[in-house]
Amino acid sequence: MKLAVVGGGSTYTPELIDGFARLRAGLPVEELVLIDPATERLELIGGLARRIFARQGHPAVVTTTSDLDAGVAGADAVLIQLRIGGQAARLQDETWPLECGCVGQETTGAGGLAKALRTVPVVLDIAERVRRAAPDAWIIDFTNPVGIVTRALLGAGHKAVGLCNVAIGFQRKFAKLLDLSPAEVHLDHVGLNHLTWETGVRRGGPDGEDLLPGLLAAHGDAVAADLRLPRAVLDRLGVVPSYYLRYFYAHDEVVRELGEKPSRAAEVAAMEKELLGLYADPALDEKPELLAKRGGAFYSEAAVDLAAALLGDGGSPIQVVNTLNRGTLPFLPDDAVIEVQARVDRSGPAPLAVPRPDPLYAGLISHVTAYEDLALDAALRGGRERVFKALLAHPLVGQFDLAEGLTDRLLAHNKEHLPWA
Repeated sequence: MKLAVVGGGSTYTPELIDGFARLRAGLPVEELVLIDPATERLELIGGLARRIFARQGHPAVVTTTSDLDAGVAGADAVLIQLRIGGQAARLQDETWPLECGCVGQETTGAGGLAKALRTVPVVLDIAERVRRAAPDAWIIDFTNPVGIVTRALLGAGHKAVGLCNVAIGFQRKFAKLLDLSPAEVHLDHVGLNHLTWETGVRRGGPDGEDLLPGLLAAHGDAVAADLRLPRAVLDRLGVVPSYYLRYFYAHDEVVRELGEKPSRAAEVAAMEKELLGLYADPALDEKPELLAKRGGAFYSEAAVDLAAALLGDGGSPIQVVNTLNRGTLPFLPDDAVIEVQARVDRSGPAPLAVPRPDPLYAGLISHVTAYEDLALDAALRGGRERVFKALLAHPLVGQFDLAEGLTDRLLAHNKEHLPWA
């Protein structure tokens, strides 16, 4: 089995490598190819990857290349993890929206739209090249904004599944609080990427006992603190929103906080510099502790599990993925991409039936889906007016003058990446 990682020069790749090395049951990888145009970083990551595999006794060959077509040729699965423009572009996404009093964040709001505009055309080009070089390969997208990127891939007819670590993070945390193994915890997880709610926490599977009321009663303070939301919000909702919902439920508070502290992009950039120094040590043969602060907890476990299920050699039969709605949420179009539990096998993901969400959540899901329609149109066809309409449609913007100001700033900060701007 051959797996390829596009964006293999990321400082986060050793987390993925560690997962492939440790969790190889059901995923018999013989060759792992790391692909990245940043050759100097790529060689550092590649060297560490080989040492991690050797330490774990994994027999796979790790190769590196800057040649995308050669790297993906004959692959069984291609994982895409890109950041177009790097941390410098992320820094812009997190700062210029604040000038208009809006959340500055790389996947939510105006910054998230900027990332989508930069990213979608590049990912579609990569996917077309994968289709030519490895027509049967599955594409697993971890590139944000995952929902919009996955919708672009599926709309173009690619064998693609979107993956996020929010659900597996909740599963692991809830399992620890409930003194259960992660495999015993099934989430009623519903919404869109970075816009989800846990409406049930079931023991054993989709039909198991719902432990969520007891979980909130016994551990509500800990869960609320982790989400940085008041305990009263969880008690009144009776569900657990993802931490991205704080951008909606406490928007003005978040904007004030962001204006008073260094950006996350600046923190990550400093961390990446330190990580690259560690990776250069020829004695290092495991992921360093510092990597845990980089973000993306449990990504490797989720990625290995999904790849194993798609390739038919193992993996959990039910996983949270980003895939086509196809009637799962009846108030959304069939071609919307939702994030829910699905049965996953060689034929791809099939969403499980979910209870119709409360209007409090369904309304926001519908609103953001409409924004994503417009965002994808802008990413595919360009044009200032399409960018403006997408921003006007976003629930965190929604005002004419605000959308105008954000459009001007978005285009000014992204001319390097948007040839039509």
